[in-house]
Amino acid sequence: MEVSMFLNTLTPKFYVALTGTSSLISGLILIFEWWYFRKYGTSFIEQVSVSHLRPLLGGVDNSSPTNSNSSNGDADSNRQSVSECKVWRNPLNLFRGAEYNRYTWVTGREPLTYYDMNLSAQDHQTFFTCDSDHLRPADAIMQKAWRERNPQARISAAHESLELEDCATASILLAEEEATTIVEAEKLFKQALKTGEGCYRRSQQLQHHGAQYEAQHRRDTNVLVYIKRRLAMCSRKLGRTREAVKMLRDLMKEFPLLSMFNIHENLLESLLELQNYADVQAVLAKYDDISLPKSATICYTAALLKARAVSDKFSPEAASRRGLSTAEMNAVEAIHRAVEFNPHVPKYLLEMKSLILPPEHILKRGDSEAIAYAFFHLQHWKRVEGALNLLHCTWEGTFRMIPYPLEKGHLFYPYPICTETADRELLPSKRRSGFNCVCVFHEVSVYPKKELPFFILFTAGLCSFTAMLALLTHQFPELMGVFAKAFLSTLFAPLNFIMEKVESILPSSLWHQLTRI
Repeated sequence: MEVSMFLNTLTPKFYVALTGTSSLISGLILIFEWWYFRKYGTSFIEQVSVSHLRPLLGGVDNSSPTNSNSSNGDADSNRQSVSECKVWRNPLNLFRGAEYNRYTWVTGREPLTYYDMNLSAQDHQTFFTCDSDHLRPADAIMQKAWRERNPQARISAAHESLELEDCATASILLAEEEATTIVEAEKLFKQALKTGEGCYRRSQQLQHHGAQYEAQHRRDTNVLVYIKRRLAMCSRKLGRTREAVKMLRDLMKEFPLLSMFNIHENLLESLLELQNYADVQAVLAKYDDISLPKSATICYTAALLKARAVSDKFSPEAASRRGLSTAEMNAVEAIHRAVEFNPHVPKYLLEMKSLILPPEHILKRGDSEAIAYAFFHLQHWKRVEGALNLLHCTWEGTFRMIPYPLEKGHLFYPYPICTETADRELLPSKRRSGFNCVCVFHEVSVYPKKELPFFILFTAGLCSFTAMLALLTHQFPELMGVFAKAFLSTLFAPLNFIMEKVESILPSSLWHQLTRI
């Protein structure tokens, strides 16, 4: 009886306020959940539930040996994930002064992130410095220059070093950061080569005299290899591709053990430019080995060569009628293999997603590697008649072979879960305009595509439903009041029935005392 009296006293304004407040709260939860999901890739409510509520409810039992084994397996998979998410130096990285900075001058956009440039600074300190640098004033200055964050301070230090004596690393820095054209950069690299070769010959003779001399020889070797490789890249950019191929071949013969520079990827790109597919196949036969680390360049170049044999006559209609020939099947399998290794590449090759300048570092199997590969190799795919058409018709079939890529791979390890986070650090995903508003520069490609968490969908439905109720109550207060009273009366009918039964069973004096309490 008291519940019915209370419901009768409620006015339409109360229902408007109730539904409006509910809509506002659920809308705020929805906005927060969406922001958290966009930033961290998971639902905040689900994360709190799994991390904090589940242990309190007894969902984790650390004493069972099964859980112990599974936790060890998780630890192993995490270690594997960390090793797979190693960031590599981009073998085809552009020149800062002649290419990256020119892009900034024209567009006003910064193509490199601070994280990427910081990794480059660490690389320079590793490759171009050693413990004995303090013995020579020019090298001591350059040791500090590589640690300097300000580009102008680095350039000034390089000029100061060259004023004291010829210094190969100082010429490298000026070629990379001060030269505004490839021609200027090549001139400075040739100057660095002359100095670097002299230092290399001297340290080679003394390398067995002690650990200090050995470290100095290692540094001089890195400097010489870097200079020769960049000179070959200058020749390639200036159209002297055959000269670049010769320089790269000579460099690989002279220093066969320095695989960390991935010079064979530079060679593959230059050979593809010459359309020398037989030599490309020979290089792949050496480096596309099961014991060697893979890359998008290796996998997609192998797929391109297989596709080249059949793409000019390939027709999806004819293939569906007669079936795939052996050569076509080999080409399709090569494409599936490449797509499994890096699923981000096809959208750039098929121009479904716009390209940006590649970063100085890449994450294998990630979006950064896909951009770096497509930036230099898209022209080679276009040059092979029908290759992009074959890729367009077949690449999505890969995902039917590996429906759960984070759990189980087909030809490679399961796809690492850390690529999105690392790629967001490497790629310039956002930029700021003059009015301090954030504009999208590059939308990082994510694989596999994440579905919206349940709680985002739930709060979206709750927000929409309560907002609709608030609107209807505001427009039709009397009618909605009748519906609300009828709904609440039906909802509380079982409770009223139980209360009446309790009143009939208990003595009236006892019930009176209970109601007073």
